[in-house]
Amino acid sequence: MAKTYLQSLMGENEEILFVTRRHWFILTQQILPEILIAISILVLIIIVRVNWVSDERILFALLILLLPLISLVRDVLIWNNHQYIVTTRRVIQMMGTFDKNVTDSSLEKVNDVKLTQSFLGRLFGFGNIDILTASELGVNRFTMIGNPILFKTMMLNAKEKAEQHSVVVKNEVAKGSESSIPQLIAQLGELYKNGVLSSEEFEQKKAELLTKM
Repeated sequence: MAKTYLQSLMGENEEILFVTRRHWFILTQQILPEILIAISILVLIIIVRVNWVSDERILFALLILLLPLISLVRDVLIWNNHQYIVTTRRVIQMMGTFDKNVTDSSLEKVNDVKLTQSFLGRLFGFGNIDILTASELGVNRFTMIGNPILFKTMMLNAKEKAEQHSVVVKNEVAKGSESSIPQLIAQLGELYKNGVLSSEEFEQKKAELLTKM
């Protein structure tokens, strides 16, 4: 089975935990005028047909009907491909149907998360999330996303788990004088198999331990 574009972005042992999009209010606001225009044109075509107007005029009206329909499909594709993703290592914002624009922040660099929900947001399940990071981006703002509470919860849980794994790795390396080097390498291997360490991190830690032998 072919990988999706999102799956192709995943690193070794990295897993997708949660995916959401902008709330359906955004999509409705964009496509409602196009739906109304398409219905109006369709009603006009029916009226014209009843009055036995020439087929050439009806064909012209059908061609005009394609314009709002094409615009509607375009808006749906844009909305569907604007995704916010939480993985075991990163928070990703991905936009674009054909040309892709991907921005991600490592969970390790996330300093704080701010959730803002209006009364309607709480009622219908949308909100804004500001992610404060130590990277050059500073603040990542996700506007009117769906399921913002679950998004924030999944992100904070993933960050906490990543930090716990990092502490475990550091403690294991620090205990090099108390345990045998082969034992520590084996433990690092288990962490690598479980997705805690990437292949680069595993090789780096392994090299550090081997220098102590």
